[in-house]
Amino acid sequence: MTALQFDRHGNRVWRKAQGLLDSEHVRREIGEVATAYGVCKEPTNVAAGGQSCPLRFRCLGCKHYTTDISYLPDLEAYLADVRRLISRIRGGLDDLGAEERAKIEQAVSTVRRRRGVMLGMPGMRRIGQPLPDVRPRRSM
Repeated sequence: MTALQFDRHGNRVWRKAQGLLDSEHVRREIGEVATAYGVCKEPTNVAAGGQSCPLRFRCLGCKHYTTDISYLPDLEAYLADVRRLISRIRGGLDDLGAEERAKIEQAVSTVRRRRGVMLGMPGMRRIGQPLPDVRPRRSM
């Protein structure tokens, strides 16, 4: 199954690891924690048993997240559930009046604005490296 693991860009992970020693293969398999539909290999999160995610469980945007084809049936079932929910909600919207629809649109826009502030949406910002200390002698 490890031959069919993929990173967040859809690239095969194990292809890059072909040149590793046997001990490195074992270390790589042990140094991970289970997440939703995949595994996390971020060192501090692994050391904390999955309780120290610096991205707060936004796994798909993280370079330490990998998945494999064993999760495909679960992902397809989740997608089908979401599509059913969307169609049920759209069906219920047809029964609403213009005033009720306006209230819903206002609430949706408020939630989207707040999420944009909290999560950095609509695009995910990259987490950069800390800036170097410009005055290293003053840190003493």
